[in-house]
Amino acid sequence: MPTNDAVLRLLLVDDRLEDAEQLTSMLRNGGMAVRPQRPDNLEELRKLLSTQSVDLVVATLTATSIPFETVVREVEASGKDLPVLAVLEALNESNVLEALKLGARDVVYRHQPAQAQTIVRAEAEFVKTRRAVRVLEAQLRETERRCDALINSSRDPIAYIHEGMHIRANEAYLEMFGYETYADIEGLSVLDLIAPSNAGGFKDLLKRISKGEAPPKQLQLQAIDANGDEFDALMEFTPASYEGEPCLQIVFRPQLVDASMAAELEALRLRDSLTGLANRAHFMGELESTVAAAAGGRHHQALLLVEPDNYETLVGTIGMAQADELLKAFCARLGTALDDTTLAGRLSDHRFAVICRLHDHKASLVRAEKIRAAFQGKILEVGDRSLTLTVSVGGVQIGERNAQIGPVLSRAETSLQSAMGVGGDRVEIHDPAARDRAEEERIQAWVQRLRDALDNDGFTLHYQPIISLNGEPGETYEAYLRLKGNGGEIIGPTTFLPLALEQGLGPEIDRWVIRRAIAVIAERRAARKETTLYVKLGPESISASDRLGEEIVQAVKAARIPGELLVLQLHEPAVFTHLKAIQAFAQTLHAAGVRLALEHFGTGLNSFQLLQHIDADVVKIDRSYITELSKNSDNQAKVREFAEKARGLGKTCVVHYVQDAASMTVLFGIGVDYVEGNFLAAAGPTMNYDFG
Repeated sequence: MPTNDAVLRLLLVDDRLEDAEQLTSMLRNGGMAVRPQRPDNLEELRKLLSTQSVDLVVATLTATSIPFETVVREVEASGKDLPVLAVLEALNESNVLEALKLGARDVVYRHQPAQAQTIVRAEAEFVKTRRAVRVLEAQLRETERRCDALINSSRDPIAYIHEGMHIRANEAYLEMFGYETYADIEGLSVLDLIAPSNAGGFKDLLKRISKGEAPPKQLQLQAIDANGDEFDALMEFTPASYEGEPCLQIVFRPQLVDASMAAELEALRLRDSLTGLANRAHFMGELESTVAAAAGGRHHQALLLVEPDNYETLVGTIGMAQADELLKAFCARLGTALDDTTLAGRLSDHRFAVICRLHDHKASLVRAEKIRAAFQGKILEVGDRSLTLTVSVGGVQIGERNAQIGPVLSRAETSLQSAMGVGGDRVEIHDPAARDRAEEERIQAWVQRLRDALDNDGFTLHYQPIISLNGEPGETYEAYLRLKGNGGEIIGPTTFLPLALEQGLGPEIDRWVIRRAIAVIAERRAARKETTLYVKLGPESISASDRLGEEIVQAVKAARIPGELLVLQLHEPAVFTHLKAIQAFAQTLHAAGVRLALEHFGTGLNSFQLLQHIDADVVKIDRSYITELSKNSDNQAKVREFAEKARGLGKTCVVHYVQDAASMTVLFGIGVDYVEGNFLAAAGPTMNYDFG
């Protein structure tokens, strides 16, 4: 069952189309999703460089149609950040030196797939990183501009100090201390605004900060204005930069309430009112600080996600009225497994998280097991009810390699879903620095879970409608695979499918999906509904068995359904790799009326040329052409071209991943046959779309 990857846009310069196709297949076999384009002459090269979005240029060093030095010159003239890789037929010192002297960023050896894949993948990552840095720099400049405007208009008294001296202050700050213009305070030491009774302690604080000590978040003291009048104030510190220089942002707030009451109010602001744990806003702020510390080199930190297993079943047992009591009792028990090196927070209704500081991977496992043991086999008192429950814990070690909040949360979520997916009452913690025995145990647990699902109908299908723009009769859906969780929840394919493919379970899962799809079509026909189902099929499943086509034909005949109601979708970029097996497979299916579709259509060098080798009935345009379709005239032109060519060949043209009304308007005008996407209807467990 193929999955979608980010598309790498390649510009291939090679004398022979066959050689370019061979290089494309080599990269795809390495797991890269590529969309290649190949110019035939210099004019086409210039046009592609000026009008198309390209990530990498890969050119043969000995090409004659467009010489390598010409390619490099044209790329440089385009003004785009496009690395040029040289393809070598023979790998020797003289060839490498020649390519580098001519301007190649690196070299790719045509006859060593592993080397070629590694170089292209690495260079693509470099390009992605450089572009991301430029975007971030532009965003940073815009953010700084907006922040400066906000500071100017803010009613909070804000200033920036460097080495104890004022370098910036807003109007509210000047007004608070009785100064008329910034010139009156420029270069003034912040110590001059601190009352003598607090000046000594504040001076010591500045010295410690200058030596690298983190400033306190808040400091209560006596401030003094330009007239010499003292007043109670609360000072807040934030490390910052101003015009590229590191400095300290300070905010002075007059203390209008009693200090103890202010502290109590601040504590309440940071806490979840029901559980007493850190609320989501406070917890996420602390997590951002933890991730930033990891980026700065601090080690031994982790994020744990904790969730009660089968929560909906528990609530159904005790009643919704007792749900809050259950959560309070749960958090009280959770607290018994924590200490002052941890911070627990509530992320959502029944999802909790723990930041573990000073925890290496071993310590994080111990902490997670302690949390799990706090519930396993223990009685939990909820109002007048006593119950037992188990928890799943998923986590991730936070280090320099993954010091971004998005990947940290995503990896922790994956670990939690994995722990819950194999039955719950389990701990899974990902350590980016190690893939050890625990990871192997996790894989084996998942393999067993998936085999059980195959043997006991533990999978299910969800259905997304595919809608005719020409008013064709009947109903059409695409079937999507899902896994049933032990607690009745539904697990998406991103959690289990990559591992299933890695462990060689793809063909078995494909067979289950096809059998179930045929049964569903038969059930719909018995209810007097002619339903067409699109089903994904991995080309590797076809290569794994030369009898798969016959098995499908026999199943269709046994179910007594018209073959054309079943449409098997093949991943276009992988078809060339399994071409001979797929050709025989297609002939077998077509004899029984079963249709074939090529999905991700348009990602090859010449996708329509592929139709000369595979007689597909349907082309399903790749989603990369549909994203922001209404704003991208190039993609509109390509989709129109695909639709017109498909119509001329008698093929059905389907566009999926339609996300907005603007794209729908464009597609109506282009004249595609069918559309699919969440804008129209999301995939669900029932077929209840009104095609009328």
